[in-house]
Amino acid sequence: MARPLRVLELYSGIGGMHCGLTESGVAAEVVAAVDVNTIANEVYKYNFPYTPLWPKSIEGLSLKELDALSFDMILMSPPCQPFTRIGLQGDISDPRTKSFLYVLDVLPRLKKQPAYILLENVKGFETSEAREALIRTLEKGGYAYQEFLLSPTCLGIPNSRLRYFLIAKLQKEPFAFPTTSKILEEFPSQCPGSKRIIHCSESNPQARVEQKYSSCPLSGTDCDPEKTVLYKLETAVELQRKQTQDNDSSVRMLQDFLEGNVEEMSQYFLPPKSLLRYALILDIVKPTCRRSTCFTKGYGHYVEGTGSVLQTATDVEIDTVYKSLDLLTEEEKLAKLSSLKMRYFTPREISNLHGFPATFGFPEEVTKKQRYRLLGNSLNVHIVSCLISTLLQSP
Repeated sequence: MARPLRVLELYSGIGGMHCGLTESGVAAEVVAAVDVNTIANEVYKYNFPYTPLWPKSIEGLSLKELDALSFDMILMSPPCQPFTRIGLQGDISDPRTKSFLYVLDVLPRLKKQPAYILLENVKGFETSEAREALIRTLEKGGYAYQEFLLSPTCLGIPNSRLRYFLIAKLQKEPFAFPTTSKILEEFPSQCPGSKRIIHCSESNPQARVEQKYSSCPLSGTDCDPEKTVLYKLETAVELQRKQTQDNDSSVRMLQDFLEGNVEEMSQYFLPPKSLLRYALILDIVKPTCRRSTCFTKGYGHYVEGTGSVLQTATDVEIDTVYKSLDLLTEEEKLAKLSSLKMRYFTPREISNLHGFPATFGFPEEVTKKQRYRLLGNSLNVHIVSCLISTLLQSP
């Protein structure tokens, strides 16, 4: 019987890669997890108490220490801030890229080259100089590789979280599918465990317009984008895109991922100040919807652009609440908006959408704000699992 794969988990965070490895069913052992985030490390230790966790910087790993681990696979999710589309895009000049460049420098100098590599990052990494440095290192080291841009919607999960992934293996062991220099936006058809093989790309939302009313509710029938009058700060094309997503029966409903202890949800309801200030930019979904926007690290603390909010009053139509909203007094506005009973998704619900198992949890001392921040920096476990299975599959 072959020995378990020895896996090095860099930038381990709260353990999303580790969960994906476990879900894949591959016989493997994480011989070391490395991260400098003290709160993330507490969560990691809570869930993986027997895994050696090194609370140190990547640059602090000596070549001798790495050689001693004799690992077969690297799983890593380097800092994404240097590559985000809304950030400064400092790329390799950003100090946060230093550790990743160190990994690329030390990789060819290892006594034993790891046979497998999986990397995750934000969309935008694929056009970076850091990515070019990665590809040069892989090609010089004799690796075959495949790049992807994938979102959980590919697997029927109602959450948009488009991310860059790369899988690589030493060329002596070919992939089970034909590789291409093109960045794939779908899983290979041979992907083990993939229930849905569909196109994964997500078009960027068009710029919002200052129109505020609509005769077409989110839950209504098809609308003509040229004729629709909007009640929120979104284009008619955006509205129609949301309706199309909600009508895609191959994606599960959000209700499958929600917690049942409704009586404990009061702390998650949007406060009056947020309702009044951000009413026109909220992305509102119902339990029966088949979509939600990407949850970021600011979710639960900031409102704009950080993730969807859940309308729990399912018997209230959103268009009746928003119609002529700006003609009302502040008190009347608040009464109408409150009737929707909108709340944030809980950390457990976001964990469910990310694919973390039911056994995954947080230490009690980790605050709600910290949980949102950690989850916003994490990844989708199911995608990682599928990619690991694809990486290790024989032709």
